[in-house]
Amino acid sequence: MREKIRKTLDRSKHFLHQRSLQFTISITFTIVSVLGMLVVGISLSMRFISSSEKMASEDNTRMVDQVNLNLDTYLRSMLRISDSMYYRVIKNADLAKDDFSREMSLLYETNRDQLISIGVFSGTGQVIAAEPISQVKPTADTTKQDWFINATRRIENNHFSTPHVQNLFVNPENNYHWVVSLSRSVELTTAGSIAHGVLLVDMNFSGIEQICKNVDLGETGYIYLIDQNGELIYHPRQQLIYSNLIHENNYAAAKYEDGNHFEYFEGQERLITVKTVGYTGWKIIGVSSTQDITSGYSQIKLFALFFLFFGVFLLIFVNMFLSSRIATPIKELERAVKEIEKGRLEDVKIPTSGSYEVRHLGQTLNSMVHQLRNLMTDIVAEQESKRKSELDALQSQINPHFLYNTLDSIIWMIENEKYDGAITMVTALAKLFRISLSKGKNIISVADELEHVRNYLTIQKMRYKNKFDFTITAEPGTGECDTIKLIVQPLVENSIYHGMEFMSGDGEINIHSYFREGDLYIDIIDNGLGMPQEQADLLLMEDNTTRKRGKGSGIGLKNVQERIQLYFGKEYGLAIYSEPDEGTTARIHLPARPFGDGEPPREGGAK
Repeated sequence: MREKIRKTLDRSKHFLHQRSLQFTISITFTIVSVLGMLVVGISLSMRFISSSEKMASEDNTRMVDQVNLNLDTYLRSMLRISDSMYYRVIKNADLAKDDFSREMSLLYETNRDQLISIGVFSGTGQVIAAEPISQVKPTADTTKQDWFINATRRIENNHFSTPHVQNLFVNPENNYHWVVSLSRSVELTTAGSIAHGVLLVDMNFSGIEQICKNVDLGETGYIYLIDQNGELIYHPRQQLIYSNLIHENNYAAAKYEDGNHFEYFEGQERLITVKTVGYTGWKIIGVSSTQDITSGYSQIKLFALFFLFFGVFLLIFVNMFLSSRIATPIKELERAVKEIEKGRLEDVKIPTSGSYEVRHLGQTLNSMVHQLRNLMTDIVAEQESKRKSELDALQSQINPHFLYNTLDSIIWMIENEKYDGAITMVTALAKLFRISLSKGKNIISVADELEHVRNYLTIQKMRYKNKFDFTITAEPGTGECDTIKLIVQPLVENSIYHGMEFMSGDGEINIHSYFREGDLYIDIIDNGLGMPQEQADLLLMEDNTTRKRGKGSGIGLKNVQERIQLYFGKEYGLAIYSEPDEGTTARIHLPARPFGDGEPPREGGAK
C-alpha cells in the first residue's frame, strides 16, 4: 500500500514538473482554506439574511393587505352606488311614464367626490339618462365600448374595467378624466315590458392612485396594480413604462399565487408580495429590492473582508500566475464557444495555447467547427434543392381538363362559323399560356398576373355563355409589385365552378388589388351561393393536394397558401370570407415588393 502511494506521488510530481503546474497545488490548498473561511462566514450571513428577509416579507404583506383593504372599500363604494341606482331607482321606474333623472342627479351629487359620471343606456346603446352630462359624442359608438360589451355578454355579473379616459360624453370644457368603469346589465321596464340595458358608473381613478401611491416598501420599493391578464392598472412609473424607457415584470407577476415570491428581473433580485383584490380579480403587487433588505449588512461584510484580507493578500501573486496560466486560455476558449453558439462558424478563431489539456481541447473544437461548416453547407444546399422542388411541384399541378374544354369550344365555334369568338378564345388562350410559362420564372408582376386572369375569364365567360360578368381593377402602383404566378386563377376557378355555374346571367366576379398598411392585397369577390364561415375556414385546412381533380386547375386553395408562405413567410397567405346567399371573398396578402428586385428569399420568408 505504501509503495503504491509513493509511486502515485512520484508520478504526480513528474507530471506537474512537465506540465508546469507546480504552483497549481499551492493555489488549490490556498483556495480550499479561503473557501473554508467563506463557508463559515456565508453560513452565518445567510442565517442573518434569512431572518431579515422573513421580517421584510411580513412587513410587505401587512402593507399590501392594507392597500387591499383600502381598494376593497373603494370597490364596495362603486358597488353600493351601482346597487342604489339599480335596486332603488331603475327597478321601481317605468320608462313609459317615469323619469329617474332627478334621483340619478341626487345620487351623483351625493357622491360627486368619487364619481365622474353615471348613466343608463338601452340595449342598443342609446342614452336614457346620465349625469352630469347626458349628450354622447356623435362619433362615439356606445355598443363598441368594452364596458358595454362585457355587461351585455355576461348579464349576471358586475364588470370592473381597467383605467381609461372616459371621453364618451360631450364636455364643453374638453376636460376628460381617467376613470374605472363599473358596468352591469339592468332590466328596464317600459309600459310593462322588460328589456335589457346597461348601467355605467365611472369612478375617479385618482382614488386608486392615492391608495397605491403613499405606500412605504423601503427606499426603492413600490406598489403596482394589474388585472387578471397582467395589464397595468396603476404603476408609479406608468408613463416611463408606456414610453418603453423602463420595464416591469407584470405579465409574470400575473401568474403568481398570493403570498411572497423571490424573482430575478433585469439582473436584480426582488421580493414580490402578491394579493388578489376581491370582486375584480386584480392583483396588488408589492416590490422590494433585496438590496434594500440587505443594506444593513455592510458591517458584517467589512468584518468578513478584513478577516480574509491578509490571507488573500499573500496569495495575490499565485492567483495572478494561475489566471495567466490556466484561466486565460480557458476564457479564450469560452469566448470562441460562445461565437460558435451564435452560429458565427466562419469568423470564429479557436486558440490552441495553454496546458496540454487546453491545447488538445482547442484542437478538438477546431476539428468540430470544420466538420460543422461542411455539414451546414451540405444541409443548406439540400434544403434549398428540396424547397425548390416543392415549389415547382406545387406550381406544376395544372390539370389539362381546362385546356381540353377550351379547345373543344374553339373547334365547336369554327365548325359553326363563329370565327370572331374562336379568334378571341385562341388569342386569350395564347396570352394565358404565355404568362403561365413566363420563361420559367416563378415571380411575375401583379399586372401580368391580372392580365393572365383577364384572359382566363374571357375564355370562361364565352364557354359559360355569359352567365357572369367580371371586372378587374388595380389601385395605382399595385401593378408594378411582384407576385407568384398562378395564385389568382385558382381562386377565380373556385368562384366560377362553385358559384357562377348555377347563376343565370346575373353572376359577378370582381378582382381588385390595393395597398393596406404597407402590404399588398388582392381580393377575388363573387356573388355566388356562398357558404357558412365555418366551412370557409376549413378550406385552407383540407389536404387539397390529395383530392380528386375536377374541372379546375388542380391547384387547390391550400396549395396557393403553401406557395405564398414558402416564398414570403408565414405572416402572408390566403384568407376566405363567405356568407350563404351573399357570396365569397378570397383575399391574398403579399408584401408590397417592387417588381424587378429579384425573387424573395425562400427560407420561410427570412431576409
